[in-house]
Amino acid sequence: MKTKVQLYTSEKAKQYRLDADMSLRYLGDCLNVSHTFIHDVEDPEKDQAYNLNHINELAKIFKCTLWDFIPEKPL
Repeated sequence: MKTKVQLYTSEKAKQYRLDADMSLRYLGDCLNVSHTFIHDVEDPEKDQAYNLNHINELAKIFKCTLWDFIPEKPL
C-alpha cells in the first residue's frame, strides 16, 4: 500500500497525464518505463511509486515544477 505522500504524487501525475490527454503507454515511453509501471503507480492498491528521478522527469514532461507533485504541507 502506498503512503499518503506517494498517493498524492501519483494522483497529481495522473491528473497531469489526463489533462494532457496522454496514454499510459506514451507517458511510460517518455519516462523510459513500461506502461504497466505507470498503471501500477496510478493504482492505489499497488506498491509501485514514482521516485525523485521520475518526478524530475514528470516536471520536464509537463513543463511544471517538482513542487507540483509534492504536497505543500506534510501529510
